[in-house]
Amino acid sequence: MARRPTIKDIARRSGVSESAVSFALNDRPGVSEDTRARVRRIAEELGWQPNSAARALSGERSGAVGLVLARPAHTLGVESFFLRLVSGVQEVLSAGRIALLFQVVEDVDAECAVYRRWWAERRVDGVIVVDPRIDDPRPELLAGLGLPAVMVGGPDVPGSDTTGSDISGSDTTGSDVPGSDTTGSDPSESTAARAVPPSRRPSTIRADDAGAMIQVLEHLHGLGHRRITHLAGLPCLAHTARRTASLRTWSEGRGLGPDRVRSVVTDYSDAEGAAATRRVLAEPEPPTALVYDNDVMALAGLAVATELGIAVPGRLSIVAWDDSALCRVTHPRLTALVRDTAAFGRLAAEELLAVLAGGVPRTRQSELPRLEPRESTAPPPAAY
Repeated sequence: MARRPTIKDIARRSGVSESAVSFALNDRPGVSEDTRARVRRIAEELGWQPNSAARALSGERSGAVGLVLARPAHTLGVESFFLRLVSGVQEVLSAGRIALLFQVVEDVDAECAVYRRWWAERRVDGVIVVDPRIDDPRPELLAGLGLPAVMVGGPDVPGSDTTGSDISGSDTTGSDVPGSDTTGSDPSESTAARAVPPSRRPSTIRADDAGAMIQVLEHLHGLGHRRITHLAGLPCLAHTARRTASLRTWSEGRGLGPDRVRSVVTDYSDAEGAAATRRVLAEPEPPTALVYDNDVMALAGLAVATELGIAVPGRLSIVAWDDSALCRVTHPRLTALVRDTAAFGRLAAEELLAVLAGGVPRTRQSELPRLEPRESTAPPPAAY
């Protein structure tokens, strides 16, 4: 294996001392411009790059950003959301020659252990945190470590600046749709998160899950559906809490009880989506519309309906939360919420870089997903 070039190699080739090479490569005074140019040229010829670990130990930045994903491994292989999110993050980081350190773990405890290790080893300059929890220990941990962070999809930071978004335009506070008021307390914000002073909380990229849910419910209600079941994701996740709370408030405003409009939790997998679909369709009064929290479960639900001889959309309407190529190539094509997930990732990366540059924690609003009606939704049959 080829040996990595060192400062000593550059000094030997340049005919100057190692300290002179260090001054030249780090833009410090003490060497002439001719020497600086020669040293840099030779470093490039040798393929030399700074040692990020050594720079971190000397108090400089590591040049890396961390992302830990705490999800059951079997739920990740077929879900495209995180791949698109990471592509947006990487687009911003690569432009600044910043590395993305990515790790998958089983649970939040393991995720917290990774943060402690990265902080102790100075492996990353900051982290992007996904899947905010109901009782989330991570904001308090990160604040205690002093590790800069951005929470993707988290609740608002009280008193924070929400004017910085460049892809906003999703204000729903003026809507007259029942259940659309998002100005009150966030049901997804944990006690641990509220215990952290606002000045030390992570920045937040907020997703309007409540407004998105209302779009879906209003579409189905307008078609005539009065029995709607939401096949939700993991119950511990903050966005699951926001979606189910929005559904509950909306249904109460429409006079529809939990026997007609409700949420059923799953683990996001196709197997769990299929099993939950079988259960609700076997009920004496089955729903006429199903809303799935991801595209994978929606496709699994469509397969179950087909197997049971239930026509979509003749007898059952289906909506997928996040659009994907799978939703557009299946038959019938699935009605879905469309959003630029890569832009979501870009916004998170831009905000973390702003924090690393000395910016204060704030909340930035991502764009409101747009419902794209397709062939999988239609009025329910008169008999239902």
